[in-house]
Amino acid sequence: SLNGYVNDKSYLGVIVGRYGNRIGKGTFTLEGREYHLTINDGENHLHGGTNGFHKRLWKAEPMQTDSSQSLKLTLSSADGDEGYPGNVTVQVVYTLTDNDELVIDYKGTTDQTTILNPTHHSYFNLTGSPANTILDHVLELASDSLTPVDQGLITTGELTSVENTPMDFRTPTRIGSRIDDHYTQLAYGKGYDHNWVIRNHDGTIRKAVELYDPSSGRRMTMLTDQPGIQFYSGNFLNGTTKGKGGTAYRHRTGLCLEAQHYPDSPNKPQFPTVVVRPGVQYTQTTIYQFSTK
Repeated sequence: SLNGYVNDKSYLGVIVGRYGNRIGKGTFTLEGREYHLTINDGENHLHGGTNGFHKRLWKAEPMQTDSSQSLKLTLSSADGDEGYPGNVTVQVVYTLTDNDELVIDYKGTTDQTTILNPTHHSYFNLTGSPANTILDHVLELASDSLTPVDQGLITTGELTSVENTPMDFRTPTRIGSRIDDHYTQLAYGKGYDHNWVIRNHDGTIRKAVELYDPSSGRRMTMLTDQPGIQFYSGNFLNGTTKGKGGTAYRHRTGLCLEAQHYPDSPNKPQFPTVVVRPGVQYTQTTIYQFSTK
């Protein structure tokens, strides 16, 4: 329901922005000027702030072709919105194809130099029942490294190898097999809540994720042109958040796979840039393919 989206604090099924994920201490410097964003996650800024894209009413326009159904969503974000510079217009198109795909295309423009990193925050449980956890799902990530975090879940600026760690999903791995291992990064996130670096990223759309549920045979393959994937294992779901049909989502009964630039990139110049300038359009494409095996 509309009230469900308004009151939800777990970002169920929403577009988040302007910046998906965290910005340390809610500050960044751009072209010599320091900007201060809304603080809404401890001492940090998360998912665009308290009144980010996920709390806005978007203009919606249906579209149709012979082989697909689409919904075009448009939002204007004013200069100073949640502390960000520039008047920004964002367009997001959701497309369902006859090939069992959900395609999400993003476009954005600005009249001032700014930062932009929207993402999609759906929770997935391929069993079809929120009574089941996602621990028996099998996950494969096209990633050899991740961006480790500190205790506040802010990236340190390093890239570290996943080899010989519980963060290694280079081959299909049951999520629950190592999620409670004694490992510092898992302790910080209370499970998985990290950004994996997509292997050989070059800005083209490529396979990043395969998720499989053995109990149902359902499979989800995720392709994106983004350099990172945030895998979040629903560690902070506690039964107070209600989703589809009023169902309460408990601990680890849903997971998120968020295509994105790296967290805190505005403060980490060694990371791929998230700067968008006037006259240059921001674009992103992420595709979810659904099948069985």
